[in-house]
Amino acid sequence: MSATKAGSLFIVPTPIGNLGDITERALNVLRDCDAIAAEDTRHSGQLLQHLGIRKEMFALHEHNERQRASQVIERLQQGDNIALISDAGTPLISDPGYVLVQQCRAAGVTVTALPGACAFVTALSGAGLPTDRFTFEGFLPAKPQQRRKRLQELVSETRTLVFYESPHRIADTLADMVSEIGADRPLVMARELTKQFETYLSGSIAEVQQRVIEDSNQQRGEIVLILGGAEEQAAEDVNPAAMKTLNLLRKELPLKKAAALAAEIHGARKNTLYQLALEQDNT
Repeated sequence: MSATKAGSLFIVPTPIGNLGDITERALNVLRDCDAIAAEDTRHSGQLLQHLGIRKEMFALHEHNERQRASQVIERLQQGDNIALISDAGTPLISDPGYVLVQQCRAAGVTVTALPGACAFVTALSGAGLPTDRFTFEGFLPAKPQQRRKRLQELVSETRTLVFYESPHRIADTLADMVSEIGADRPLVMARELTKQFETYLSGSIAEVQQRVIEDSNQQRGEIVLILGGAEEQAAEDVNPAAMKTLNLLRKELPLKKAAALAAEIHGARKNTLYQLALEQDNT
């Protein structure tokens, strides 16, 4: 008697808005697979109903993924083909699935990822900011202090920065970008991509912030922020006295304020001192 041939896990992107963006290959996988692991079975059930697909479906989300992964792998090893979908877009991109894929790879189970819709790629391609080098940061921290700290760490990043943000936090996030990054850095806010009210707002951080404040409709729906990177700066020698002053000031002041004061005292660049301090902390 021959051994059972193992099945495959298929990573299947679904539309981020416009249902016409489902690919033919994705449809074939969803029709032919034995079961579908969905982030939210109720939400995905509506999509499958629209597509005319009736299939066994079970929940796999951030709260149960570690517990459910072993069960999924057992089914795959017994020969089932299983499709993984998220609420919208490509699974694992700021969505569950990493743990399952990692464990499938470790167990020798075949993982096949399909190309398809992804909100940040769509936004980046339509934003008009540099795309040759970029970094995807996902969601910024929800808590204000942690969010500002993360923005401080990114202030000198020269690549284009891409973030996801929720509508109820967008006003606060833009305010934090003004305070931590500066008002003049170029920013594009892409909202409700591929849907009826798709919008791109372009300008400086302060200009986009003002438009969001003035129009409450801009605080609705799914949001992607594309932030221009910092200007490339030539390496410069920093006066050791400036770093000594900075380290002394840090004992009493937050790093951002200490860097600003040390830069003013010694005629150095604030961002350079700030970045050197972060590198010093990581060594």
